[in-house]
Amino acid sequence: MTAFILVAGAHTGGWVWQEVAARLRESGAKAYPVTLTGMDDRGRPAGPDTDLETHVHDLLRLIDEVDAAEVVMVGHCYGIYPVLGAADRRPERIARIVHLDAGMPQHGDQALTLVPDEAVRDRLSRGAGAAGKEWLIPPPPLEGWRRWGSVADLPSAVLARLAQNAVPQPVGTLTQPLRLSGAASALPKTGVLCTGNGSSIAMVEGLVGLGDPRFQVLTEPRVSFFELGTGHWPMLSRADEVAEVLLRAAAGGGHRVTGTVREQPTHLRPFLMDVPERHRERIGRVDLHLPGGLPAGVSDGPAAAEGPWPAVVFVHGGPVHPDVRPTPRDWPGFLGYARYVAGMGAVGVTLDHRLHELADYGRAAEDIAEAVELVRADPRVDADRVALWFFSAGGLLSADWLAAPPPWLRCVAVTYPVLAPLPQWVLVESRFLPAVAVRAAGRLPVVLTRVELERAEIAVTVEEFLAAAKECDADVEVVDVPLGHHGFETTDHTEQARRSVERAVRSVLGHLKG
Repeated sequence: MTAFILVAGAHTGGWVWQEVAARLRESGAKAYPVTLTGMDDRGRPAGPDTDLETHVHDLLRLIDEVDAAEVVMVGHCYGIYPVLGAADRRPERIARIVHLDAGMPQHGDQALTLVPDEAVRDRLSRGAGAAGKEWLIPPPPLEGWRRWGSVADLPSAVLARLAQNAVPQPVGTLTQPLRLSGAASALPKTGVLCTGNGSSIAMVEGLVGLGDPRFQVLTEPRVSFFELGTGHWPMLSRADEVAEVLLRAAAGGGHRVTGTVREQPTHLRPFLMDVPERHRERIGRVDLHLPGGLPAGVSDGPAAAEGPWPAVVFVHGGPVHPDVRPTPRDWPGFLGYARYVAGMGAVGVTLDHRLHELADYGRAAEDIAEAVELVRADPRVDADRVALWFFSAGGLLSADWLAAPPPWLRCVAVTYPVLAPLPQWVLVESRFLPAVAVRAAGRLPVVLTRVELERAEIAVTVEEFLAAAKECDADVEVVDVPLGHHGFETTDHTEQARRSVERAVRSVLGHLKG
């Protein structure tokens, strides 16, 4: 018989699992919804010394008491931290670990990264005192739960019950680092991704395809995935589906991300257009692709005119792990764009910025600002005619430039962009909100390339941006890519896709004239 140990996220207890547990028991399984110390007025009370280890020991006691051949541990959000800590100390008792809309915390990580309030995170990272009730973080008010994750599909009455039953979270549970020895690293694992909260199997495959070494473990046969089309609280919005998925996971089912994703990563496939290589100069993290400098016998076309030339700075997305090779400025897509605009008489600029983690947007923004100043200071560049072109999750980095566009910035372009932090991206600073920033953009031209087959969680952010742009009468041109996918330049070699690239490039260069 299989026993499911169900561990909920911050501020909640075993009550959130009631319906899921009932369905599991009806199927013949055992179910143990857990209320960790201090997470229920009727359970063990918390004190100033309640920390992550306290919750790990709560689970160890339960694991030792459960009489079942197979124990499946399910961690939702914060719950995955004590789940992993306990499984690490009882690996022989655990058949599978299920990450239910939860991350992949490693040894030394703090659950503090889950807290959406920047001020609270900053205070706790600097150390919280134990005087009074400072060792407790109050639960969010009713309207604040959206910041902790998507509340999609939660009826208003259920959301109200969530807020009403929530309890303060002991600070130590969030600030104490997770301790892992690696003893449970070989256990089978299943990720249940809630698409309404910005996670999907396609996103996982994209991360694996980038070559980030942290995600290669996800291609192992012992790892499987399911998707649920709902928000961050699936046990409250889709109890029947959650129970079914957990039973299938326990039986070894689910989607596998195979090694074929690594063999031919989509971002390393050829650019959809055959563009001649240009003379390239590398200055630190920045590459300049210059008009002219073609191989012998190749006509230079419109790029033959002497400089100074306008410049287009191409900004990649991420996060991209620092060990990924080649780095983004050498990916075929960015090389293709840079060479293309160089052939049209502008300097194509590619760069490697340091968006390695979601918390790195501020650092990446600094890298971009430095690169722009380097480019504008080059005597071959017309410093008064520059465009910035952002891709994918780099779209958030457009916010600074939209909010306060300098006079030399003639155009901002965004291609299959993420234009608002996805619900689970709590570490992204609040300043990176293009839908807010566009209200201050004035008549700065924006060229937005939108793909028809965009991931749903990203498409929502684009529509929010366009709605905000319409309200403030911003100058936004939309270039659609019929049947195009995210990263279409190296996956969709169609005539429609080529025409969309041509139109976007010509529009951006048109704004650089004069």
